[in-house]
Amino acid sequence: MKKVVKDIMECKRCSLYKKRILPTVYNGNTKSKIVFIGEAPGKNEDESGTPFCGRAGKILNELLESINLKREDVYVTNIIKCRPPKNRDPKKTEINSCAYFLERELEIIKPEIICPLGRFSSKYILNKYFKKNFEIGEVHGKVFKIDNLRIIPMYHPAFAIYNNKKINILKKDFKKI
Repeated sequence: MKKVVKDIMECKRCSLYKKRILPTVYNGNTKSKIVFIGEAPGKNEDESGTPFCGRAGKILNELLESINLKREDVYVTNIIKCRPPKNRDPKKTEINSCAYFLERELEIIKPEIICPLGRFSSKYILNKYFKKNFEIGEVHGKVFKIDNLRIIPMYHPAFAIYNNKKINILKKDFKKI
């Protein structure tokens, strides 16, 4: 994993590196069987290099606690390692450039459960394994099985930032883990 981190820190595969403060690498347990994949770093993540360290991170922690897990029990990463300007959606070319690192992370960890958080990581993971495009609204909380791997796409924790009632949807999905 140290080599992957080093390569991410030195990455210039797309233009996002030009404006980043720090690439966002990963957080948590590299021996975990559960991997959460977010979309892209925000302002706090860009400054710290840690995924989910802002408001969405607090919600992620709450969701983990609701199923008796802690951040150090799971592996948390993003599909995009550098912050898109003004928190815009990641471009397909950026996802394709950065997915190389995600693939290396997954090869090392060999998770039993992958939980893509949000539409971009869900679309990437489900297309990778099932060669189909799904919308997050139709697949969140569903369990997809392929060999010994379970994929459980979920809404991004930021889904509940502005409407606290939506936390219940997330908690229900997290119970599937």
